[in-house]
Order: sequence, then C-alpha cells, then structure tokens
Amino acid sequence: MDNISVIGLGFVGSAMAIACASSQASLQVTGVDIGTAEGLRRIDALNNGEFPFGTTDEKLLLLLDQASTSKRFNCETGYASVGSADVVIVDVHFDVGDMHGDGNIDFSNLETLTREIGTLMQPGALLLVETTVPPGTCEKIVRPILTSCELDRGLPSGSLLLAHSYERVMPGSNYIDSIINFWRVYASDSEPGAQKCEAFLSKIINTEEYPLSRLSSMTASETAKVLENSYRATNIAFITEWGEFAQNVGVDLFEVLDAVRMRPTHNNIRQPGFGVGGYCLTKDPLLAPLAAKKLFNLDNVEFPFSRMAVKVNAEMPLNTLKLMTQHMSDVRGKHVLLCGVSYRQDVGDTRYSPTEVLFDELIKRGATISLCDPLVDYWPEVERSVSRTLPSGVFDAVVFCVPHHEFATINGAEIKQLGKPLVIDANNCLTPEQIEVFAAAGLTNKFIGRGN
Repeated sequence: MDNISVIGLGFVGSAMAIACASSQASLQVTGVDIGTAEGLRRIDALNNGEFPFGTTDEKLLLLLDQASTSKRFNCETGYASVGSADVVIVDVHFDVGDMHGDGNIDFSNLETLTREIGTLMQPGALLLVETTVPPGTCEKIVRPILTSCELDRGLPSGSLLLAHSYERVMPGSNYIDSIINFWRVYASDSEPGAQKCEAFLSKIINTEEYPLSRLSSMTASETAKVLENSYRATNIAFITEWGEFAQNVGVDLFEVLDAVRMRPTHNNIRQPGFGVGGYCLTKDPLLAPLAAKKLFNLDNVEFPFSRMAVKVNAEMPLNTLKLMTQHMSDVRGKHVLLCGVSYRQDVGDTRYSPTEVLFDELIKRGATISLCDPLVDYWPEVERSVSRTLPSGVFDAVVFCVPHHEFATINGAEIKQLGKPLVIDANNCLTPEQIEVFAAAGLTNKFIGRGN
C-alpha cells in the first residue's frame, strides 16, 4: 500500500486528499496542515468526516465518508508522515503580494517547506508540486534545494524525485470530479520522476477517459497552468466592455453570446458578470511577468494584456455600483442587501471575493450593508456575520452578486418582504420568471450585461 502525504488542506489539498483516500488503489493518506486556528479547524473537520468548507458536491461528501470509514485517511500537524511517504503532494498557497500593482514573488515559505520535505523524504519518493507557481519555480527553486538535501544526507544525485502536475480543481457541484474525472498535465526533470508521477496520477484519475498529458519540462507544465488562467482572466476582462455597451443600447448580451457560442471556434467565450474572485484568476496572470524578471532575468518581456486583465477584473464590481447610482444618485444612508459573498456559485470560498470590492466602496460612501449567502456564516475578510437566508428588513437595494442556485428559487412573496428595493442582477442570477414576478410586484430591475 502506497503512503501519500498531502501538505496543505485548503480548497485544493482537502479535496485532493479525499480523492487519494477514496481511490480503488487503497492508498494510505495523511493530510497535513499548520497548527494555526484555521489549520486545526480543517484537520479536526476532516478527521471527523466533515468537509471543512461549504460545498454542494454530494459526491465529495460521500467519498469523504467512505474514506473516513476505511481508516485509510488521517490529518495532522507536522511532517512526520513525509518520512514514510511514497508521494508527497504540495498544495500550499503562493501569493504575489499587491495584485493591484506589479505584484511580487517571495519564495521563502516554499523554500523552507521544500527543505523540510527534502530532509525527511525517503530515497525514491516523489515530491509532486500541485501549487500554481511562477514558471521556472520547480527547476530553479525546488530542485536545487532537493539536490542540496541529497548532498547533506549523502544520497545519490536524483534519488529525491520531483514532478509538477497542476490541479484544475473547480469548487462547486463537480468539485471532486474536477480531480478524478478530468484531464491532467504533468512533467518531471527525470524519467524515474515522470514514471512515478504517471503511476500515481493513474491511481486517482480516470485516465481511460481523461488521458494524461506529459510535457517536456516542469517549466512547461507550470507555464501551461499560468497560461490557462491568464487566458480565462483575459477573456472575462474582454467581455466587460461589451456588457456595458449592451446595457446602454438595450441588448441582452447573454442572448448574443449564446448565439456566438454556436460557432465551435467561439464556444468558450465568457459572459459579463459581477467580477472575478478566488485564488487563481485574480493573481495568476501576474506570475509569468514576475517569473520573467525574477527567475529568468528578462527585462524586455512584457505582458500588457495579462496585466490589463487583472486591473479590469479587479475593478469590475464597481460597474454594479455605477448601475446602482444611476438609479439612486447617493447611496449614503441607504440600506443595501448583498446576496452572495463567496467568489463563485455553489462554494463557500470568500478569498478575493469581488463582493468585497463593492462592500468596501459602499461602506466608504456611507451605506448600511446586510449580507446573505447560503454557504457562508462568517466572512473573515471583512469580519462580518452572514445570513444563510434572506434577512428580514426593508432595503433600498438588493444586489444578487453570486448565482447560487438557492437565489433562483426566491419567489415574489419573499422579495416583497424586503420592501420595494431596487433589484440588481449583477451576475445572471435570476430566472426570467423571477424577473417577471419582481417587475409585477412594482420593483425596478437592473442588470449587468442586459439592457432593460
């Protein structure tokens, strides 16, 4: 039985650990997190068979229950499990500092972790980096540290194996399937490392239907991840200006986009919305320009589109404020209900939520804010409690920020209890039937990306 150690039990690591523990390959899995209050909360939850984050994925919860029952899954602090692991998976955060400026990269935490792992890994074990990192990180930062550890321990060169295989985790209703039933890219700096990585991934991923793609270098694999997310972020930013155009000329851009997607070459065009959030698209377009300068000393390589996408997407929630102030010139003293504080639908992750941008600006302008999200009780970034259901009260405006499926079930009676607010659908959250009911109730409806 192979022993697997998963370092970092965030939204990726927790799900990855469950995917490993529920594998038919009978893997023995240890999840590892740091001893902070949050780290201990995640560990305790997983050890008790509870997923530590809000999720609507019933399959993920079922597999967690099965893993807990099998006694092949345990979570703890410290790196004791690394010493007996056949595969050590790194799923820790990698931040870029100020995302609204040029950003910066600090490898110190990753360097410390790599040295800790390299000191404990058994020869022939694989260090698999899943964390999204700047291209060149594995070859220029991680591998030299592992080589140093080999020398310090008197091990043959290359006996500590290394590979990069980035996750494509998408929290939501298909959370666990985005790991086990999805394509995966990988690369190593040695043939033994590549073979071990392929063998491991084949134990947790349905490779018959979703074959693996091996790239020629770890830098290529890192580049693929950053390019994927940069492309998506740029696509979203591009549509923003078209959404504002549609609002002003009375066009339903969602209808237009459905027609455009009929053309196979354009079927992944994005849509207008409230904003971009989460841990990936908000920062990943900055990783390549930062790597170019810090890791490859390239001063003449620029990424204007990627940087512009980050800027446009960061400011996108303010389009909703602009729409609001067209109806009420001053929000000072107004009571506003924000529906949805997570960064995307059907997840409880509030990191870099675009709702925070709107929240901060409304507070700055003197509005009173109430919060509602079916998957969030407490919003740590703004230190506010969140109602799981529509709160009682009279509101001047209700903004639907996140298309949680629960919001599509709100009926006319429920919305009437909120007074006669301005209703803004900022993210295609409401159904046509709801919009008709709200209009019949005398409410004013406004939309991002859709003319009235």
